[in-house]
Amino acid sequence: MHTGMSVVTLGTAGGPLIRRNPSNGHHQGIATAVVVDSTVYLVDCGRGITDGLAATGLRPVQLGGIFLTHHHSDHVIDLNSVMVLGGLAFRGQVDPRIDIYGPGPREVLPPYPHDGPVPDAIFPEQPTPGTAELVDLLLRAHATDLNDRRRDSKAPDISEIFRGHDIELPQHLNFHANDNNHPAMDPIEVFADERVRVTATLVQHEPVAPAFGFRFDSKYGSVTISGDTAPSSNLVRLAAGSDLLLHEAIDLEAVAASYPNATPDELAASMGHHRRAHTTAEDAGRIASQAGVRHLALHHLVPAHTESQSWLKAQNTFDGELLVPQDFDVLHVRAGKVSFADSVTEVTETAKI
Repeated sequence: MHTGMSVVTLGTAGGPLIRRNPSNGHHQGIATAVVVDSTVYLVDCGRGITDGLAATGLRPVQLGGIFLTHHHSDHVIDLNSVMVLGGLAFRGQVDPRIDIYGPGPREVLPPYPHDGPVPDAIFPEQPTPGTAELVDLLLRAHATDLNDRRRDSKAPDISEIFRGHDIELPQHLNFHANDNNHPAMDPIEVFADERVRVTATLVQHEPVAPAFGFRFDSKYGSVTISGDTAPSSNLVRLAAGSDLLLHEAIDLEAVAASYPNATPDELAASMGHHRRAHTTAEDAGRIASQAGVRHLALHHLVPAHTESQSWLKAQNTFDGELLVPQDFDVLHVRAGKVSFADSVTEVTETAKI
């Protein structure tokens, strides 16, 4: 059995668009596994996560919990696959239970900052579901399949295995999705078991709210995952002294060039979002320096095809070790040091149960 703490980058590409495979190793949608003593804690479930689990030898029955930073589609689109397909692996397990933690309901729609009529809400009866509702709705959409397999081949009751939970924010923060979506706060505990303690903080991903970063502390070390965010003082507090910070990164010039057919208004709207809600490599380096982290790894790379030199700009503002892991890379975290595994099987062959 594997012992220790590792991070497996199941997907390092950011953004909701479907594009041709880049040749630089950043293709799978954003998803990260924190592995502690063979138990797998997933952060986000981007496109292709089940392929990533299979490719790295990690199995659904190793899951100890799932954590969603926010509900943008590129972060949750394959939660569906993890539950509906991965849930079949729990056949024969005694009372399996996988808890899924993430943002609660937004409660109000974001403002419409553009000219012209305000668009009607999509699904106005339930326009901003939280994580508990998201999980329930996804499973209900597959009721035909789940009931067929349950009755025909005695498949497990997946609706009893996966349970969604909305992260509750302290009342004193006076959080409001539109008016106060990034109040200063200390990290809050959202999960703990005998292997790991998970804390969270609000980050700035306007207009998405709430949006979270997560920190995992074990006896082997500490890992912080930023989620999608502009530079955030809350994240600095969450990541303080971490052995490893995985932070998103965006190349704004390359993003602008990737919309050749956009109208000026469309381009301005898109780039306005990217500037308000994301972090350049150099700013990620500043965050890591302010937090005093030992190692910085950039992921959720936008656009994923950008040349590596763009991400190396983080070295201009960060004196520690900079890593740019590719899909399916494995990073060992131990005694303040972070190192790449020689191969994926180095950690996953012994992690199988």
